[in-house]
Amino acid sequence: MTEFKMALVGEAWGEHEERERRPFVGPAGWQLNSMLKDAGISRSECFLTNVFNLRPRPNNKIENICAPKKEVKHGLPPLSSGKYVRDEYLVELDRLYDELRQLKPNVTVALGGTAAWALLRDGRISKLRGAVSVSPIIPGLKVLPTFHPSYILQGGYDQRHVTVLDLQKARRESAFPEVKRPLRHIYTEPLLHELPWFEEKFIRRATRLGVDIETRDDTITCIGFAPATNVALVVPFEDLRCPGGSYWPSIEQEIEAWAWVRRVLALPIPKVFQNGLYDMHRLWRGMGIATAMPEDDTMLLHHALQPESPKGLDYLGSIYTDEAAWKLTVRMKHKGTIKKED
Repeated sequence: MTEFKMALVGEAWGEHEERERRPFVGPAGWQLNSMLKDAGISRSECFLTNVFNLRPRPNNKIENICAPKKEVKHGLPPLSSGKYVRDEYLVELDRLYDELRQLKPNVTVALGGTAAWALLRDGRISKLRGAVSVSPIIPGLKVLPTFHPSYILQGGYDQRHVTVLDLQKARRESAFPEVKRPLRHIYTEPLLHELPWFEEKFIRRATRLGVDIETRDDTITCIGFAPATNVALVVPFEDLRCPGGSYWPSIEQEIEAWAWVRRVLALPIPKVFQNGLYDMHRLWRGMGIATAMPEDDTMLLHHALQPESPKGLDYLGSIYTDEAAWKLTVRMKHKGTIKKED
């Protein structure tokens, strides 16, 4: 098999693909070619295949090869709500996995929910797109999900630029086979005496300070401070696991924690926010805390570059970072997790 650094996996054949018995030769193929060109990728450099090398008759809808759970024997998750791939079509998954095992591409682009389901066992493409992860089925297979060209053609044209950006990311990822995550030290659930330690250790020497708050209803639940790209501190104020819902064991400690937040935000260090007008307004109106030297807002900077794109932090993370889809991950920590390093 010819060596390819990038593989593109679609869903199934359409009318044109069935006739020519190869993927992406119809309208979806034309759209894919256009997006590849915009992303700086040559189609000839990519291996193209589908999860199902067949046409789901009569109307090309993947539901035509699905059945209710009671009619299948396998234990795979549903392709969509209540829709399970029929047992007789599982041979197509084996064929796909054999192709990719032999090919060993540096990155495999899952085009659409069906491809994401086949390679990641999760078809929620709108939540997964743009985030690189390793396939749980094929060890070491690096997968980047994005939208299928057919979706772009059938009413999802507003996501075309997002797909192009994902393909640009895939082009960068095709230079190496491993998943590279940035190394970060995130200190969570600190004790009160650890706040001034973090301030002296990291914040006082920072040239810029990232700040972000989380809220629930009218309550500021926590505040994050990032004095560098590889280190951050989360200061919680709400913890529903604790009696009364407060993270701090006494009102005196909570007052001291807020006093520390007030002091840090008053430092003459440029501050960077995501949707900063909201955060600064909530801090001022809710707690009477002013922010000194607000410098940049990642939401507004992104909007200046791509006014047509979504502006949420999860989207920005999928475009500009190598992080996983962190909103799908939950981690529980314990108090006193700060490790004081020299």
